[in-house]
Amino acid sequence: MRILIEQIKTSLSSTEAEIFNIAKARIERSRAFYKYSTFYIYKRSIDARHKEDIKAVCSVCAEAELRKGKENVDLSKHQIKILPNEKIEFKHVGKPLSAPPLVVGFGPAGMFCALALARAGLAPVVIERGADVDSRVKAVNLFIKERQFNPNTNIQFGAGGAGTFSDGKLTTGISDSKCQFVLKTLSELGAPQDILYKAKPHIGTDMLRSVVKNMAKEIERLGGKIYYNTKLLSFDNNIASTEMGDIEYSSLVLAIGHSARDTYDYLIKKGTAIEPKPFSVGVRVEHLQEDINAAMYGENADISLLGSASYNLSHRENGKGVYSFCMCPGGVVVPAQSEEGGIVVNGMSEYARDGRNSNSAICVQVDRNDYGSTPNGAIDFQRRIERQAFLSTGSTYRAPVQTMGDFYLERAKTAPKRIQPTYMDGYTEVSDINKILPKFVLDYLKIGFRKFGQKIKGFDCSDAVLTGVETRTSAPIRILRTEGYNMLNDSSVYPCGEGAGYAGGIMSAAVDGLNVALAILKK
Repeated sequence: MRILIEQIKTSLSSTEAEIFNIAKARIERSRAFYKYSTFYIYKRSIDARHKEDIKAVCSVCAEAELRKGKENVDLSKHQIKILPNEKIEFKHVGKPLSAPPLVVGFGPAGMFCALALARAGLAPVVIERGADVDSRVKAVNLFIKERQFNPNTNIQFGAGGAGTFSDGKLTTGISDSKCQFVLKTLSELGAPQDILYKAKPHIGTDMLRSVVKNMAKEIERLGGKIYYNTKLLSFDNNIASTEMGDIEYSSLVLAIGHSARDTYDYLIKKGTAIEPKPFSVGVRVEHLQEDINAAMYGENADISLLGSASYNLSHRENGKGVYSFCMCPGGVVVPAQSEEGGIVVNGMSEYARDGRNSNSAICVQVDRNDYGSTPNGAIDFQRRIERQAFLSTGSTYRAPVQTMGDFYLERAKTAPKRIQPTYMDGYTEVSDINKILPKFVLDYLKIGFRKFGQKIKGFDCSDAVLTGVETRTSAPIRILRTEGYNMLNDSSVYPCGEGAGYAGGIMSAAVDGLNVALAILKK
């Protein structure tokens, strides 16, 4: 059996051997096991509540055998628990289907769904509206350097989905045994091994690109086919119309991502059961990374041992929340628009997280009654803000930026100095964000920054830089599905992942992709 020895607190410089010795001593004191071996770090986090004495907090996993008569012993007082031995299997199908499964979208949900189906021998076909990784990187760089925007290949669309140009965070709020399968698979495909045990694992955009390419190669090795630059146009009666022609399918997986507004429009007009959902909008805030490190860890902390500091902030008042989202230590603000005539920003870090600035989105909750409680109302709400940001800088792709001090004074006067904006190599314009976002969003942002400044010293400093606008925190709609994961009015179609409204981030989207694959295999 596998056991977990939790809450092992040590110094930051403690070796694995020293940590394992503490775990062994804990096992001995419990007197519940007579044999144990194969120790490894299961989770590792940092406890920085006391800056003068920062600790590493580890959980250690081991193989062990329970003594007879100790089946009902209370292990919790020794902070030990028995882990269930759960294994995910994709059983090989007995005979091929009349037509392959078709997966639309090659983001985390589509990738893991296609991988599972390929391992079961179903030879899935994948279509992705954007380009492969290398072509996608060239298209994004062309936009950043020469402002040539491609509406189908950009930071939202292409191999790996929006996560390819992000920090590659693998944290999640869901509790599902498949999370460990996702982490293990990513590590096998080239992600850093520390994602298997870090409490806040991340891959970084630089390494994630190689992982996505390796994932594609593995799916193709197992018999799957991937077609890039191929957009879904329509589907009916197990025939999908695409830009490369018609494709017959046995199952259709809609892993379309949260920015596929043309697909949303098609589904709404088709009469698909769709409901609007809450989402969030706001801005990106940038600080110097050294300032965030000092505020979180203390002035004299050894960052080589601790790693770049991250934060997770939230405040709720009068039924509405404001919170940090997708924090990128040592990262840059990137252009994440998927339509011409709009400005959208997101954050991205490389694995080393060694950039000058740290950034995160600070977003305000948008409820259904804020946009009229319809799917089209939700999408139009996002689009209007993006369009206003575009117009505010003269209908260019310059992003509007504003210092924190000017944001509160509601003026566009002070150019950033100490903290320089990172969006598109500084392709920005000083603007008044108060003229772009709705008033309730602005009010809660101002409340939030003040509250967060009380938690992190200097967070609301007057020269922090705000860049607008962040509107794609999650899908604005949910495509309704049954307990069997298929669409309400079409049992062969499976809405999947973040774009369908059932995930939020790489991990939960990947797990949803696995769940859909298992549902298809079960049927």
